[in-house]
Amino acid sequence: MGFHCGIVGLPNVGKSTLFNALTETAAAEAANYPFCTIEPNVGQVAVPDPRLERIAAIAGSARIVPTTLGFVDIAGLVRGASKGEGLGNQFLAHIREVDAIIHLLRCFEGSDIVHVEGRVDPVADAETVETELMLADLESLERRVPVLEKKAQGGDREAKAAARILGDARQHLREGRPARHAGPRDATEARLLAAAQLLTTKPILYVANVEEASAATGNALSARVAAHAAAQGAGAVVVSAAIEAEITGLPPPERGAYLASLGLAETGLVRIVRAGYALLGLLTFFTAGPKETRAWTVRRGATAAEAAGVIHSDFEKHFIRAETIAYEDYVALGGEARAREAGRLRAEGRSYIVEDGDILHILHGA
Repeated sequence: MGFHCGIVGLPNVGKSTLFNALTETAAAEAANYPFCTIEPNVGQVAVPDPRLERIAAIAGSARIVPTTLGFVDIAGLVRGASKGEGLGNQFLAHIREVDAIIHLLRCFEGSDIVHVEGRVDPVADAETVETELMLADLESLERRVPVLEKKAQGGDREAKAAARILGDARQHLREGRPARHAGPRDATEARLLAAAQLLTTKPILYVANVEEASAATGNALSARVAAHAAAQGAGAVVVSAAIEAEITGLPPPERGAYLASLGLAETGLVRIVRAGYALLGLLTFFTAGPKETRAWTVRRGATAAEAAGVIHSDFEKHFIRAETIAYEDYVALGGEARAREAGRLRAEGRSYIVEDGDILHILHGA
């Protein structure tokens, strides 16, 4: 199961620099001119989780395998993208394929880096991109809703449900609000809204890219971004893409001291990965043994059978039960054997809802 966050924004806000730092590669060309990124670059980033090493030490594992989150560097949007300006149609299609949006905003001054609209105003930049996404969604729904309404009049029950929820989304867009504010009344409408793949229903995280001196505290521009995010019911993170790029060029032993010299406890990238993981409503469960300790990703609310399917599709089909130990019990009791003796290992059926940090042993008939 793969989850991907798309990094979007206007040209020259630091998307490719941030992507390079996230993936510690030079896969995306970073250059001081618009549209240097034409095809979206994709990188898998390990989700930082200190629990992995503790579990592996107790289990005596030979190796550790973290779970990952995908990041997609999507080329810069410009005003008029919904009508094909810049490389709009191509860029919008790439956004449609990701699970969540990381909206990078320029929160630093500097005449040496060109701003595509000739000014530094992160909230205006956010509104420019969001308007283009809303216009693209509205154009799509203006075509689709009348077709659904006609089918609904003919007695098609699913078309009736789709016409209502997508009609509500269309009305929100007409009023200048993203489609994520349309409230599905039940699971069917939620499924139909998700199936529509609207750009403005995707969860969003705003990332304020500040100058190096403001990496620890933020600045006036990043404060405006935080206020805008709060008004949208979204999250916000402050980073300095320039610092993150410098960190990736340092040997790992030197990184902590460098961060400390800047007043930072952890990298901005760690905060982005963690926030992206939370943005998608994900949790981590673990499998542990002598060969390896591995972290796995599922959506919150996933059942034990669905978690088994993440490990291998046959495990879900032939699921028998899951032996489950909470992370806190596993650590406090020193592993599986003592957890079993203490009665803290539970046998759970296929409908058990997996909790974050569960250590699972899947029994199956495959």
